[in-house]
Amino acid sequence: QLHLVESGGGLVQSGGFLRLSCEASGFTLDYYTLGWFRQAPGKEREGVSCISTIDTITYYADSVKGRFTISRDNAKNTVYLQMNNLNPGDTAVYYCAALGSAVDPQTMCVILTRDFGSWGQGTQVTVSS
Repeated sequence: QLHLVESGGGLVQSGGFLRLSCEASGFTLDYYTLGWFRQAPGKEREGVSCISTIDTITYYADSVKGRFTISRDNAKNTVYLQMNNLNPGDTAVYYCAALGSAVDPQTMCVILTRDFGSWGQGTQVTVSS
């Protein structure tokens, strides 16, 4: 059974940083396109960053470009999201997702819904001003 578990969320002051991790079990991530999504109360889900399978092409939403970095360690079956210079607008529940297709990461981030792929349960990130 496919299973994704996020960790690393928490409360941080504006300007601070966090590193989210998402570990997979029940399958290997090597041939999955991976992504981080977030949803704040009253707002639509946003594809924050996605990364391709083998050639590690990345996509970032404009709102996080230059501050967040996505990476993957297939040996550890884990995908990471390094978040720097956080601001209150980054407050949300962050979810990781895995799609068993070699799709363009921008496509995954922009159109993927929870009806497709595998999703974690989410980790809360709260940024205080």
